[in-house]
Amino acid sequence: MSNTSPVSPPVDAPAIQQAHRLYCQLTGQSLRLAFDRERMWYELLRAGYSLDDVRVVIAYLQREIRVGHRNVGALKLSNLLQLDRFEEDLQISRVRLRSPPPPQAIAPPRSVLNPIEQEQGRQRALECLRQIKAVLR
Repeated sequence: MSNTSPVSPPVDAPAIQQAHRLYCQLTGQSLRLAFDRERMWYELLRAGYSLDDVRVVIAYLQREIRVGHRNVGALKLSNLLQLDRFEEDLQISRVRLRSPPPPQAIAPPRSVLNPIEQEQGRQRALECLRQIKAVLR
C-alpha cells in the first residue's frame, strides 16, 4: 500500500466519489455510483490504498490488455475492487517497472596451459589455417 503514514486518511463520501471519478476518467466509462460500488470503494480505501495506487493498477491493466496478456474484463469495476486482486495487480505492476539488475562482470577465464603448451597450440592453429587456405586456392 502506498500510504506511508501509519494512519490512513478517513474514508468519506467525497473520497469515494473522487476515486470513482478517477476510475471513470481513466477507463472512459460512465458508471453510476450505487451503494454496492460505494461499499467496494470504501473497502479499498479503508485498506489503505490511495488514488495513486488506483491510477497505477489501471495503467498496468490497460498496458496488459493492449498487448493481449489480460482480458478487458480485468478493468471491470467489480473485478478491480476485489482487494486480493487489487493487491496482486499493484505488486505485479511494481515488479514489472523495475529494470533487472545489471549483469555482473565476468572475469576472463585464466589459462590452465603453461606458456609452452599455449605456443604449441598457436602453431597448430596456424598450420590448420595454412592448410585451409591451400585447399581454398
